[in-house]
Amino acid sequence: MIAIIDYGAGNIRSVLNMLKALGLKGRIVDSPAGLEGASRIILPGVGHFDHGMAGLAERGLIDPLSDKVLGEGLPCLGICLGAQLIARGSQEGVRPGLGWVPADVVAFDRARMGAHLKVPHMGWAETWAAPGSILPEGFAPALPEDARFYYVHSFHLSCDDPQTAVLRAHHGYEFAAGVRQGNILGAQFHPEKSHRFGKAFLKAFTEWTPERSPERSPAEAGA
Repeated sequence: MIAIIDYGAGNIRSVLNMLKALGLKGRIVDSPAGLEGASRIILPGVGHFDHGMAGLAERGLIDPLSDKVLGEGLPCLGICLGAQLIARGSQEGVRPGLGWVPADVVAFDRARMGAHLKVPHMGWAETWAAPGSILPEGFAPALPEDARFYYVHSFHLSCDDPQTAVLRAHHGYEFAAGVRQGNILGAQFHPEKSHRFGKAFLKAFTEWTPERSPERSPAEAGA
């Protein structure tokens, strides 16, 4: 069962419907008890960073999610705001993030962008695997040369280690469109709104069985 985390930040039904289209069983989870029996976790979301972290805290989900993802090694996919919440924190707010990935969330640097470009970045953008990055096995077919995904965001991840940013896209400059730390993935785009490309990406996630590193946990890597 794939647990889709509902913490009051929206975008839940679209993910559930995409899983149904793939013939997969998903369950919307808004409490620790709902995580029982989950084989993998999707953390979607839209909106403000602090609101998202507050929603997880109010539902008592922060520690149980960390137990599942860091302790048990369940594959986890953060989507849009969910991808930002797995970082240490964000320039958008003051609350700490989950800290699963050694990265921070930063605002688009308008000084590096043309005057004609708008923030938030909204719409379709070409997305590719970063050269030299360790893309999870099985994801390459989901990222053909013409891969395009749908984005809505004003902030993006900035990773301590460039290899953590496994996917890239461009809006004024290249930014981290996807990150990976062990069994954890984050996608700044919305696969559930990205038609055939998003469907292929979600399918790859549901078939991915990451190997856990015995040397270092995601939490230790972010320390």
